Amino acid sequence: MKKVFVTGGAGFIGSHLCEALLSEGHSVSAIDDLSTGRLQNVAHLQSNCRFHLEIGSILDLRLLDAMVRSADVVFHLAASVGVQRIIELPVDTIETNVLGSHNVLTLAARYSKLCLLASTSEVYGKSNKYPFTEEDDVVYGPTTKNRWSYACSKAIDEFLALAYYQEKSLPVIIARLFNTTGPRQTGRYGMVLPRFVDQALRGEPITVFGDGTQSRCFADVRDVVRALLLLVEQPTAVGQVFNIGNPEEISILELARLVRGLSHSDSTIQLIPYDEAYQPGFEDMQRRVPCLRKLSHLTGFEPKISLRELVSSVIESRRRELTESEELSLTDGLRSQAQPVGVAE
Repeated sequence: MKKVFVTGGAGFIGSHLCEALLSEGHSVSAIDDLSTGRLQNVAHLQSNCRFHLEIGSILDLRLLDAMVRSADVVFHLAASVGVQRIIELPVDTIETNVLGSHNVLTLAARYSKLCLLASTSEVYGKSNKYPFTEEDDVVYGPTTKNRWSYACSKAIDEFLALAYYQEKSLPVIIARLFNTTGPRQTGRYGMVLPRFVDQALRGEPITVFGDGTQSRCFADVRDVVRALLLLVEQPTAVGQVFNIGNPEEISILELARLVRGLSHSDSTIQLIPYDEAYQPGFEDMQRRVPCLRKLSHLTGFEPKISLRELVSSVIESRRRELTESEELSLTDGLRSQAQPVGVAE
């Protein structure tokens, strides 16, 4: 059994990772500031004596120190994520991603802890070489468009992690995640699949930003977690960068149609220009497709969950959540009506 520390442990991916680690018999400590993570993501883990969640920030070096020092392995997942959040809170994005990662890497190097850093396919920027391989050049827009601050901040994280590996012998692995999605992910900050699902289940228009011809590859979080766990078991993965995702590609317009069909929704599909959805001059990449050859060669990893299965699981999970929420609201309403009327003395 290992002692594992997960930053962003109450987040979407982090909670699934904590769950998988506990199922393998490990002891898990986690930290989350709940800016995008949710306590309900890990509510089912709280009764496990091998799980501990600390509500706090990765910017708190003193708090991090004890948690990193006591761990055998560190999974660094905490970051500001979501296009909408990045546009609305650019300072928070840069500081959390760069300064927070600096703290985690500094302590992991100080105590010689194996550290897996979760990066993103966003680091490839506007590159038009497909599929993306780990050694490809990256292309960003101008600094006047804060949409690129997330990509740049995560690229700095990667540079810093590899610098610690080269200069201070930090055993670090970098995982570039491509559009990870699944149950527990919310559409609150622009995540496209849960947003489409919520709109479809509520009978609202499914809003596709841009012309819908842009394509993405969506990976089920269960496949992604499996890949992360495989990587930390491979000594030769240290000091390297790996794409993680599913190369099954779909346009965003076709994704909207798939969600509508699988949810049996009558929702219309509405195209909204990027300038209206985000901000004037917003830029997006047309395609984002991962090459998994390097990951597969080292670990044998292949995605097991198809896009259709993934979308169906998100629909069913969200349908249950909405039903439970409605039942809770109804129960609360009935309790309120049953309260005795006070009599003035």
